[in-house]
Amino acid sequence: MKTVTKWAGGMAFDATADTGQTVRIDTTVEGGGTASGMNPKKMLLGALNGCSGMDVVEILKKMKVAFSKFEIVAEAEQTEDHPKTFTFIKMTYRIDASPEDLDKVKRAVDLSQEKYCGISAMLAKHCNISHTIELI
Repeated sequence: MKTVTKWAGGMAFDATADTGQTVRIDTTVEGGGTASGMNPKKMLLGALNGCSGMDVVEILKKMKVAFSKFEIVAEAEQTEDHPKTFTFIKMTYRIDASPEDLDKVKRAVDLSQEKYCGISAMLAKHCNISHTIELI
């Protein structure tokens, strides 16, 4: 696994994976950037959501749980002092599965958080990660 990150001017960087995809990393105008991409910590939260989300979708497909809407919201607080690190992350899984499938959804989320999501496992070594599930 490899990425190459190139300065794009100002505070912006373009990170390219060895598979060819590129994402823009930047910061707010107040922080000296142009807001042309997510800042690194927000991107990390997005990566956490994506990692866990892929697990949950794959597990629910195997369980034959029907859904058409699924989103994950991650909220984090960070320390005041530098280096500013996350003190905790709260994840909310929102899915339109039927109430009869709620136990299966809970099982899929638990499996992702406890066994499969590598990003969750890495972050959990440094801060608490909690999660809730909302049927929408």
